[in-house]
Amino acid sequence: MSDDELSRRSLLDLFHEEAAAQTRTLSAGLLALESAPEDASTLEACMRATHSLKGAARIVGLPEAVEVASAMEDCFVAAQRGELRIDAARIDALLVGIDLLIAAGDVSAPPLSREAVEAFVARLQGVVLPGADAAAASVRVPEADDLAALAASLRLPEPQPETQREAAASADVEPAALARPSQPRSADAERMLRVRAGTLDRLLGFAGESLVESRRMRPFADGLLRTRRAQGDVLAALGQFQERHADALDADARVALAGIRNALASLDHQLSERFDDIDRIDRRGTQLAQSLYDEALQCRMRPFGDAAHTYPRVVRDLARSLGKRVRFAIVGESTQVDRDILEMLDAPLGHLLRNALDHGIEDPETRRRAGKPEEASLTLEARHSAGKLLIAVADDGAGIDLDALRTNIVARSLAQREAVAAMSDAELFDFLLLPGFSLRDTVTDVSGRGVGLDAVQNFAKAVRGTVRIESAAGQGTRFVLQLPLTLSVVRSLIVEVAGEAYGFPLAHVRRALSVPRSTIEMLEGQQHIAFEGRPVGLVTARQLLGAGAEPTATEDLNVVLVGSETGLYGVAVDRFAGERTLAVQPLDARLGKVRNVSAAALLDDGEVALIVDVEDIVTSVGRLVRDGQLAGVARGGAQDGARARKRILVVEDSLTVRELERKLLEKRGYDVTVAVDGMDGWNTLRNAHFDLVITDVDMPRMDGIELVTMIKSDAMHRNVPVMIVSYKDREDDRRRGLDAGADYYLTKGSFHDEALLDAVHDLIGESTG
Repeated sequence: MSDDELSRRSLLDLFHEEAAAQTRTLSAGLLALESAPEDASTLEACMRATHSLKGAARIVGLPEAVEVASAMEDCFVAAQRGELRIDAARIDALLVGIDLLIAAGDVSAPPLSREAVEAFVARLQGVVLPGADAAAASVRVPEADDLAALAASLRLPEPQPETQREAAASADVEPAALARPSQPRSADAERMLRVRAGTLDRLLGFAGESLVESRRMRPFADGLLRTRRAQGDVLAALGQFQERHADALDADARVALAGIRNALASLDHQLSERFDDIDRIDRRGTQLAQSLYDEALQCRMRPFGDAAHTYPRVVRDLARSLGKRVRFAIVGESTQVDRDILEMLDAPLGHLLRNALDHGIEDPETRRRAGKPEEASLTLEARHSAGKLLIAVADDGAGIDLDALRTNIVARSLAQREAVAAMSDAELFDFLLLPGFSLRDTVTDVSGRGVGLDAVQNFAKAVRGTVRIESAAGQGTRFVLQLPLTLSVVRSLIVEVAGEAYGFPLAHVRRALSVPRSTIEMLEGQQHIAFEGRPVGLVTARQLLGAGAEPTATEDLNVVLVGSETGLYGVAVDRFAGERTLAVQPLDARLGKVRNVSAAALLDDGEVALIVDVEDIVTSVGRLVRDGQLAGVARGGAQDGARARKRILVVEDSLTVRELERKLLEKRGYDVTVAVDGMDGWNTLRNAHFDLVITDVDMPRMDGIELVTMIKSDAMHRNVPVMIVSYKDREDDRRRGLDAGADYYLTKGSFHDEALLDAVHDLIGESTG
């Protein structure tokens, strides 16, 4: 391709970008003029848009586009002067002009034909312009000064081949910026850039990896903490040795031993300072990496209005073709939506809008007889709610005819008449989402084939969302899509199966629970557990994921409930590892479809977790049941053998009280670990499992109330019982501790051996369970 051809293609690409932005303004303006034809600001905006397009088309050498834009501009100028009124017929003609301008800028489409342009101009003159003289004015040539100004505003590059090639490959400037003079530096924050999707995906991947790497500092900090604790144990042992054998040592030995203790104490202080430094660096690094990841994720989000701007014209044209009057409103255009979801929304929303216009909204005469305004209301809304994206299409039409729906269900043999009569409205509405289901007896260009709502349901399932239908007779219908905020991350329940981590998307998890193995029952040859008064089939994750035989059975069984009301299953896993927000990493395409797995993700510690395909899991269970190959889990109670002692963490800055509590609890058979203050206690708790925490209130670095608050606000530790033992015995102090989340408050003033042990027994029972 020659340099001249490259230069022209680049200019056409620039014009196409500007045409997309300016025609969007024109479309919105024309639809606004339909209800307010004399609005001066809207007429001015439309006139300026056509003027900019005319000048840009002139510079890039598109005479047909110049003629179209010029004729449209004259129309708006005449309307501004009061010489004509922008009515529905004129808007129809002007919308055709918008289509022509978009086609003129499309480099992949054939150039505009003279016949199409002349037909448009003739139509526009016939319905818009008061006389033929205006037609001649519509093709006037701009002055040289005008062309120079337009060229400067477009800021077109010199025809350098490399620059042209880069511009053609990736247009990095906002379309509207092409016709806008350079902005001051203060407006840079509002500038928009176009970035390739693959670049964003790689950026998000690197940000996720940096987040994982930032958390690798924590094991080093924990190792240093263990070293410090071991050194503290050595110091304590020396102290005990000195107390027991001081009389047997001579003066020199006592001095040497005291020197060793002082050196160890100094080392303990240095270790404490170094641990604080590492802990601070770890927190700061993790915060920065998390911020980077959040910002990279935000780059994938786009305003809902980017996809919704075409719907007003679609609704207008379809409503006019059906002879209906509709007032259409879009709510939440600035709502941020994941780029991938936004690109997939066009087809399902188009189906829902057509469904509302054809099925729900009545014609003006029918509405008038029903006492409704002749102009119907149709609303498209997007908003965030409870961590989900909600998109609703609502109309004030006739609503869904439940009698007709019941008759149709029975006629199609989808359910028995008695069962249909007993169904709730929500259960009946679910039939509308089945493939091929329609309440129309005849097929039209708009509906009747039964594929629209089925496509909406398939879309929702594909993005791990749901569809809900609400309707009231004579008042209207509302379709609600509940979708994830993004496909890039998924909130998941992390489980362990045969030593490997797996993630169950929470959107598909009904419940996670532990059940005694002794409650497993056999029904029709399959294991079941009871859930909410009904039996639920039980399967093993090890069989579904090909992870081998079950290990030694424990007393309780960890179960994840998945599926729908009609097909609910309990999947037995080895261990629950908490909830995580996972950055989805697609599997290599060369692997094909991996059974029961949809994607992968990195955990905080760098371990790879596979994200489970729950729908595939349910299908696999059904297949195993049919083939009679479903394996069971071991039944019965806990296995024989010694049980581990229950562990207690004592957090106390007083050496005397700390040792007293430790000795009392160890004599009763508990495994006791001590911490010297709240910060030490919090770090110790995060590094190991404990059945109970006993803490003082007044301590350095972090007091007991802060410690209780952190424990109860942490998802991994909020279920650990906490007992406060304090000298503060006022009711206000007691209330403050309990309000923070403490499970028990014991005052040292009334402290005695049995009081502490009775309280511990009340909270966690005997030491061996």
